[in-house]
Amino acid sequence: MSRNLTTLCYIEKEHQYLMLHRIKKEQDINKDKWIGIGGHFEEDETPEECLLREVKEETGLVLTKWKLRGIITFMSDEFHTEYMFLYTADAFTGELIECDEGVLEWVDKSEVFHLPIWEGDKIFFKLLETSSEFFSLKLRYEGEKLVEAILNGSEDLIGDKNDT
Repeated sequence: MSRNLTTLCYIEKEHQYLMLHRIKKEQDINKDKWIGIGGHFEEDETPEECLLREVKEETGLVLTKWKLRGIITFMSDEFHTEYMFLYTADAFTGELIECDEGVLEWVDKSEVFHLPIWEGDKIFFKLLETSSEFFSLKLRYEGEKLVEAILNGSEDLIGDKNDT
């Protein structure tokens, strides 16, 4: 079960997010996409322990202030369901290191939507920017196409958009 539990963090600084451009691994579900920092839980790890370990491993940074913002349930016709703990962080120590999974870059928040990101990520970016409330988001994909997005168990965020 632990292989389907993950964390993802968007580290913030001066109206920017630290993003990871996933271009270094051939076999990568996120290949060529821009994502946050995170990864899979190790045995007996809490979400916070996974968050701190993954951020340190991928960036060299040590988070000193972070907040759990939501839980995302990713469903797909191609992969096992994944449960992701979504964090933001705005205080850290250390210096960026080179990441073996991609290229780290500070990206203006206003530019994030222009990058190649998952459709569902656009939904939670909007939630991160417009709401301080904790949220639960179900994202269901067929291939790379987002076919369902349900907020807090009831609000359909894409409705009839896919009925064409």
